[in-house]
This record gives sequence, C-alpha cells and structure tokens, in this order.
Amino acid sequence: MSDDYLVRIGKLIRDARQHRGWTQAQLAEALGTSQSAVNRIERGNQNISLEMIARIGEALDSEIVSLGYAGPMHLRVVGGRRLSGAIDVKTSKNACVALLCASLLNKGRTVLRRVARIEEVYRLLEVLGSIGVRSRWINDGVDLELVPPAELEMAAIDAEAAVRTRSIIMFLGPLLHRMDHFKLPYAGGCDLGTRTIEPHMIALRRFGLDVAATEGQYHAQVDRTVRPGRPIVLTERGDTVTENALLAAARHDGVTVIRNASSNYMVQDLCFFLEALGVKVEGIGTTTLTVHGVPNIDADVDYSPSEDPVEAMSLLAAAVVTESELTVRRVPIEFLEIELAVLEEMGLDHDRSPEYFADNGRTRLVDLTVRPSKLEAPIDKIHPMPFPGLNIDNVPFFAAIAAVASGQTLIHDWVYDNRAIYLTDLNRLGGRLQLLDPHRVLVEGPTRWRAAEMMCPPALRPAVVVLLAMMAAEGTSVLRNVYVINRGYEDLAERLNSIGAQIEIFRDI
Repeated sequence: MSDDYLVRIGKLIRDARQHRGWTQAQLAEALGTSQSAVNRIERGNQNISLEMIARIGEALDSEIVSLGYAGPMHLRVVGGRRLSGAIDVKTSKNACVALLCASLLNKGRTVLRRVARIEEVYRLLEVLGSIGVRSRWINDGVDLELVPPAELEMAAIDAEAAVRTRSIIMFLGPLLHRMDHFKLPYAGGCDLGTRTIEPHMIALRRFGLDVAATEGQYHAQVDRTVRPGRPIVLTERGDTVTENALLAAARHDGVTVIRNASSNYMVQDLCFFLEALGVKVEGIGTTTLTVHGVPNIDADVDYSPSEDPVEAMSLLAAAVVTESELTVRRVPIEFLEIELAVLEEMGLDHDRSPEYFADNGRTRLVDLTVRPSKLEAPIDKIHPMPFPGLNIDNVPFFAAIAAVASGQTLIHDWVYDNRAIYLTDLNRLGGRLQLLDPHRVLVEGPTRWRAAEMMCPPALRPAVVVLLAMMAAEGTSVLRNVYVINRGYEDLAERLNSIGAQIEIFRDI
C-alpha cells in the first residue's frame, strides 16, 4: 500500500475508534497488539494487511473500516514441500465453545486461558455480547475474561451470528435456570446433513424445558415444577447432548444422574470447569455422570482448557501426507490412542515422550515425533465410535492418510449424512476415492497428488483434508473461501508456514 493510502486508512480507523468511544489501548487489547502499534497504524506509519483491516473492522463494529474486508479469504498453496521442526497443539475448539456457553451459569467473573481465536469463538462472543455479557481479551490477547450482566437481554440477541454456529444450541441448558421463557435462533454450523435437536430435548424436558420450533426460532418455556426424579438416559451418546444435560444439571437443586453420556475430551473439560465452579461431578471419563447441582453459582473462576486432539490429528496427518519428520507437542494422548494404534498397524514410524499434564492439571499430554513411513492400507475398515473409540472428527484425516498408503482402505463415516461425499473432493487433486454410498468411501493408494484450484468443502474437517493434500501436491493450488477452516483453526496457514509449508492468504479485490 502507498503511504497516502496508509494515512487515509489510518484516519478511517481513528475516526471509527473515536466514534465507538474507545482509547487506543482498548483497541490494542481487542486486537491482541500494543498501543504503540495502533498509534502507528492510525498515523499511517505502519503497513497493514487486509486481514488486519478486517479484524479492526470486526473489533470496532464499523462498516467503514470493514470495506477493507474485500471478500472471502482464499489460500494459495505451493505444494511438494517437506515440513520440519516442532509445533504446539492449541487449546480445544470444542471445549472452548462449551465453556463459553457454560459461563452463562456463573454470576461471577470467568477467565479462560489460551482461548482459541477462531471464528466459532468470535461468533459466540458476538452472541454473548448482544445479550449483555461483557468480554475482553487480556494478557496480550491470550486469555479471555467474561462478566455477565445481572439480567440477560435476550430480545437483543444477535441472530445473524447465532445462526452461523451450531454451538448456540448449548445455550438451552444454562438459560433454563435464568428465565421462564426465551427465544433462540436456529442452530447453524457445518453442512453435515440433517441433525435434529430431539436428543437434546429428551434430556432437557426432564428439567421442565419445552421448545417449539417456529419461524426460524426455538421458543422455549420452562415449567419449574418439573424435576428429574430418576436417571436421565441420553438417546444419543453425543458430545453436545451430554454437555447440554450437564449444563442443565449444574444448577439443578439436587443430584442428577446422566447415563449413556459421552466421555469425550470436550465433555471432560466441561466437567473440570464445573468443578471449578463448585459443582461436584462424579464419573468423569465414564458413560455415567452424577452431578451435584448448585442452584446459585457466583464465583470468580480461572480455568485452562486442554489441547485439541483433532488439531493434533490434523498436524500428524500433515506430516504423514507430506512425508515429513515433524514433532507435534502437547498432544492429548488419551484421545488419540486408537488413532495411533491404527497408524501403527499401517506402518507409521513415530516416537512419543513421557506423559505430562496439561495446564488444567488433569489431561495427559505427550510430544509425538512422526517420521516418513511406508504405509500399508489397514486390514479393517476405518470407522468412528464414541470415545474411547476412533474420534468422529478424525475420520476424514484417514482419507488423506489412506491415499498415501499402498492398497485399498474402506472408510465408513456412519455419523453424518454428507461428510463422506466431501472427501471425494480429493479426486480433484489426484486421489482415487470411490463413493460407495453417502457414508462409505473406498480409497486406493498410493496417490500421486497434483495441484488444482477448487472451492473449499462446506464442512470443517474435509476442508482441512483438502488443504493437506494441496500441501503434498507439486505445483501451486488455490483453495477458495476458507471461512469454514477459520471456524475451527487459529492462524492455521501461518502456523503451517512456520514448519515449512508455503501458503499465502489472499482475497479478491
């Protein structure tokens, strides 16, 4: 950008900041940068990317500044490069969004450490902010502080942000304790086929919640005379279903037993957080949870969510597909043991460090070093199961891994209606994947990847799988409209570049 444009952009940013009533320090804190950097930007003395202009526009809620947000984000990938060095796994996206919803249980101040700065978190913060929850990034933008109002302003809810995240469904559990009736926009998120909220309702009706879905909204009514008198048996061992039941039980005045509960990583993190709020939870890590509710929660709590096993699997897959030696640090090993067992059967050469604890003091971590390996297709099909089985979200990464292995691999993604279809996008990059039905894909390897330009699949994990294949393909590929990747990964392109990838972020002008 020319100096003249930098000065004009700086004036726009200054005017928008002053219109909002913010100081330079407040804007700096929202952006996770320094006040001196904001000062330089406003004076036109610092080069500024379109990505930073877009972030400033979002922080200031300014349409003038957001004109710099020229359109969807795309990635230009120069493939065929080997990765090297070491990379840390970031905190769990799914745990962070559950804890944001759980903060509604607390009347006091909640601080969450090392929160993933991803689109899913930003959308939930927009929703929380619209109903009166004050949030701010602290400690150089690393941690997040949340302070609720005395009364939530549900009539002012940001519907546009809410419909872009399925996590909004987890507002039902905490809100039923705060008001007798309320409305929520329909849940959105990835395009993974039809998913009803009926398993949530079967659990939450036991707490007196009745929901009618009309005109794009959930209309919720709460009958305070209804209380769970016997154990709640979940009809689906789903993660968000279990979390919603936990959130409802946390402030129920009594003991609630939840059976057929998920024991997955984000559920465990939520249980640890509830314990920090003073709620006793027995059976963490099992399929039966006993919750001793606390009707009034007013605590200043400080909690560190653990690392993300699915991101860890993404990074391991990146090393395998690009035939690289890479150390992935802070891997939550308890939630990747089955995946590693399958990879060992396929011939993966890797080492792991002794175990150590995450910052929450409960989750076990290791450092994994992966080396180039001659992989063979597994004898059995790859299919997900509830924890401690192979994680549902890790199944797509095995499509890319199977593509570089010798032989045929059957992948059976029985959980989602559409996701297996998106895996066939790898054929555009030289893969040989045959769709047998909406849930089963037959992968033939090894693959000679080739560069291509294509649209990003509308589901998070298949989108990342396509990016990994582009990193392995000789030549330059383009992946267009990667918003879905930004929903679940923080600065993924930059972090992959730090270990040897060559990925450029660009936008249409």
